[in-house]
Amino acid sequence: MKTVNFYSRPNCHLCEEGLLTLKLVQEDCTFELNIINIEENDALHEKYMLMIPVVTYEGRILQYGMLDYVTLFEALQP
Repeated sequence: MKTVNFYSRPNCHLCEEGLLTLKLVQEDCTFELNIINIEENDALHEKYMLMIPVVTYEGRILQYGMLDYVTLFEALQP
């Protein structure tokens, strides 16, 4: 099964909206969702703090900031 990483932090409105979008994609495209709080890791915080939310799959960034269903759905198709 595919594993998709969702990088975010608490109290981030854009992250909350992005997670809802990603969960809609998950209903139509099967994958395991790994939610990662960047505030728990200094390296991740430094890397993604200006980009969150960030969605990655197989080591590449699929989308960040304003997430949209179509882009994520197309990127996660088999």
